[in-house]
Amino acid sequence: MIKAIIIDDEQLARDVIRKFLEDFDQIEVAAECANGFEGIKAIAEHQPELLFLDVQMPKLTGFEMLELLDPAPVIVFSTAYDQYAIKAFELSAADYLLKPYSRDRFKEAVNKALDKIHKPEENKKSLDKLQESSLSKEKIDRIVIRSGSKLTIISVDDIDYIEAQDDYVEVHSAGKKYLKQMTMKALENSLPDEFVRVHRSAIIHIDRLDKIEPYSKDSYVAILKSGEKVSVSRSGYQLLKEKLGF
Repeated sequence: MIKAIIIDDEQLARDVIRKFLEDFDQIEVAAECANGFEGIKAIAEHQPELLFLDVQMPKLTGFEMLELLDPAPVIVFSTAYDQYAIKAFELSAADYLLKPYSRDRFKEAVNKALDKIHKPEENKKSLDKLQESSLSKEKIDRIVIRSGSKLTIISVDDIDYIEAQDDYVEVHSAGKKYLKQMTMKALENSLPDEFVRVHRSAIIHIDRLDKIEPYSKDSYVAILKSGEKVSVSRSGYQLLKEKLGF
């Protein structure tokens, strides 16, 4: 039996999916959730193979949820907004349902999802691509951090700097540190222009910069208003010069 979870902030939308799933004896609905926070907890509890996920939800969007799922189930997106369709397919979702959809269209989407479930290696590659791409295609205004069952949302305006830590990034904000599993490159591409990658292992918010001092022949150190110090490479120094005009 394949376990599925439905995550949508609209009760009617959840009811439609549950009703249409009656055509699939091999699928059972393990949980229904009205928002992304409930969804994260339900996924951790039930470990579903299949996820029906609304894109546009309050508090936590469907795309933001993807950053927090490891491993992630096969995903069928659904939304009333067609502007998300291209992104969903870029992220290698099984399918994308534009509300309102017919029972036949729903069957088509579920059959695609079942094909992915039965090809786990292919789906693993798709999910790796999905999670890596979920941030890199557009600028973000917040970062979602997961620690166990706890979720923390940090506005990018509140970030002081970011450091690379192996397969993670360490986000520094208001004297606290938060680990997030993703690459510096993916995060760098998604951050607004106020952020500059000053070193292969560091990104700073330029509004937090107090001064820059020489450290060695080919390197510098950025001193933030908090007093914290961040290494700056020669190329990073040039980027700061271009950005700040000094």
